[in-house]
Amino acid sequence: MNEGPFAFDTVLDLCGDTHRRIVLAVLAEEQRPLTVNDLTRTILTHNHHTAVTEASEGMLTEIRSSLYDTHIPKLESAGVIDYDPERKLVEPTEQFDRLQPHLSAILGIDPNLDDSIEL
Repeated sequence: MNEGPFAFDTVLDLCGDTHRRIVLAVLAEEQRPLTVNDLTRTILTHNHHTAVTEASEGMLTEIRSSLYDTHIPKLESAGVIDYDPERKLVEPTEQFDRLQPHLSAILGIDPNLDDSIEL
């Protein structure tokens, strides 16, 4: 994919959901593969401002389901992550690295991502 308007439009589409922005931000910050549980905890902490120990099983299931059913498939189909369902592991791709400047610009202006997103 080139660095032209298509790439930018793709990034805008991928950043259109808060959960995906959190996933993209933590992958950019960590620069390594992460488990679905890692991503679930990060979304819970940064979007719902709840610790895992205080979260209901229903809330955790809802976040995991949204990752499995919506966000991981969308990111994978865009080529920015590889997902290993056996290991439940999400890994950024070379495409993710190429889109990083666009991602950084968009994620940098998100008022909900003021703090560094960490696990």
